[in-house]
Amino acid sequence: MSEVKSEPVAVAEETNNPVTPNEKLSHNSTAIGTTVDPNLLDSLETPHHIQQVVREAILLAGGAAAILLQIANPGVAKGVDEHSNFAYRPLDRLRTTMTFIYCMAFGSRDEKKTVIEMVHRAHAPVNGPGYNANDPTLQLWVAATLYAVGTDLYQQVFGPMNEETAEQLYREYAILAVSLRVLPEMWPPSRKAFWEYWDYQIANLEISQHAKNVASDLLYSKHAPFRVRVVLPLVRVTTTEMLPVRLREAYGLRSTAIRRGVNRVTVEVTKATYPFLPKFIRTYPMQYYLKDMRRRIKKRQKLEIDMSEK
Repeated sequence: MSEVKSEPVAVAEETNNPVTPNEKLSHNSTAIGTTVDPNLLDSLETPHHIQQVVREAILLAGGAAAILLQIANPGVAKGVDEHSNFAYRPLDRLRTTMTFIYCMAFGSRDEKKTVIEMVHRAHAPVNGPGYNANDPTLQLWVAATLYAVGTDLYQQVFGPMNEETAEQLYREYAILAVSLRVLPEMWPPSRKAFWEYWDYQIANLEISQHAKNVASDLLYSKHAPFRVRVVLPLVRVTTTEMLPVRLREAYGLRSTAIRRGVNRVTVEVTKATYPFLPKFIRTYPMQYYLKDMRRRIKKRQKLEIDMSEK
């Protein structure tokens, strides 16, 4: 897959905020506690454009690149390195991230409320000197990587979107950020503003030792399930080519002529075959993670009922 980078955007009138007034959260409910603002749930009711994108299994091909981009932020890297275990459970972050995305796009109102509250609770203990999982600036960057990698992969396979569709999709992706306690006004007000923010981050982020530790655990795991270890060589190739050159080099990932050739073949084969696969295959990961999510929610609710009856 090719490098994730800023895309050309037609000049258009910018709004003050990509999130409409009805989508704004009360600051108290997003910054403190785990209560979910009803306005947020209202704004998540009909995200049609994001549904068309995130349902595609091909987005999973960008999972490693998205993680390496996220941990390029030193605060995110420290939190992940000190509170996660990529070496032994490399699929956990992918599962939690994709469950969150799929639920925000396809879940019921109650499911979205439950998952958002679970994410907030999971983030609560992830803090220490120099990082806090509830820091909105860190979560803004995390959400930005989901948008940049997801839309880039989608357009590589299905072709570029027209300006109207691209802008509407961008507005809907803002809801992922706000669900992670990013204040609405923090999300760049247009795609043009977003790519300016993106380019600035890419030019200024520094790869820390924490980031290198996580990258090594992710890309060279010796403890991952066999099915994961088998595909890691290809994951390293495609991930290397997806990363901006500056970050790629900082991680110590080499882009050679052979690797670029393998990546080009992978991209061309994917473009020629993936769009023609049956929809049930292309959406299988979404169906799997949503089923897993509903099983976990049901199990959690049963446990809470049992505890209340004691």
